[in-house]
Amino acid sequence: MNFTTLQLTYDDRVATLTLNRPEKRNAISFELIDDLLRALDEVAKSSALVLILTGAGKAFCSGMDLENLKSLIERTPEQNLKDSETMVRLFRALYEFPKVTIAAVNGAAIAGGTGLAVLCDFTLAVPEAKFGYTEVKIGFVPAIVSTFLLRQVGEKHARDLLLTGRIIGVEEAHRMGLINEAVPADRLMTRARELAAQIMENSPTSLAMTKRLLSDHARTELDKQIEAAVQENAAIRATKNFREGITSFLEKRKPRWSSE
Repeated sequence: MNFTTLQLTYDDRVATLTLNRPEKRNAISFELIDDLLRALDEVAKSSALVLILTGAGKAFCSGMDLENLKSLIERTPEQNLKDSETMVRLFRALYEFPKVTIAAVNGAAIAGGTGLAVLCDFTLAVPEAKFGYTEVKIGFVPAIVSTFLLRQVGEKHARDLLLTGRIIGVEEAHRMGLINEAVPADRLMTRARELAAQIMENSPTSLAMTKRLLSDHARTELDKQIEAAVQENAAIRATKNFREGITSFLEKRKPRWSSE
């Protein structure tokens, strides 16, 4: 299978998926989402037992691509709803992935990039990595990511991160439970492969059934919460403050919020 925005390799039943837009800091584009969904489907059907997700260059994933961000202002309500549903498909595909997943966070992971990093079963990060859900700063609602974040770090930490939109470092991310381990940059992929090797010493049947059990436990609650999140994610795009947030961000100025 050919991919434009990522690389997929296999080695000893370990699949490594590398976001490969280093010139764009591996920003999330519509094309990248499509590539990721197809790649995850391929790995799920393969003989690989572990998936490592990482980024090329100095960033893991810097959030949404600026060109795609610009286009959101002109999209129809139907397109906005479809976009939201597609993002849910991606996040759930990773969260409920049937193989064990390890994020090797090689740099900044912002907004949707944080989402991708922390939805994996294990999240390793270099000391220089940064995390943050910055959606409120540009007029978005972090509706979809909030559904998963609440389960991972609890309500107080989730409210802190989602309402302030602040960027945090590795130490705080580890304290909150967003990441499992900080690893020096020159050992990041080695450590990810060591962890993969440790996991593969276990019964593959047990791994698959444990992953399925964990997904089944969460599914009913997620189904209900995500249905509401998709609607909120699409609805915010029809507001004045959404358009102002995007425009001010692209123009590199402070937003002028309205009371709406």
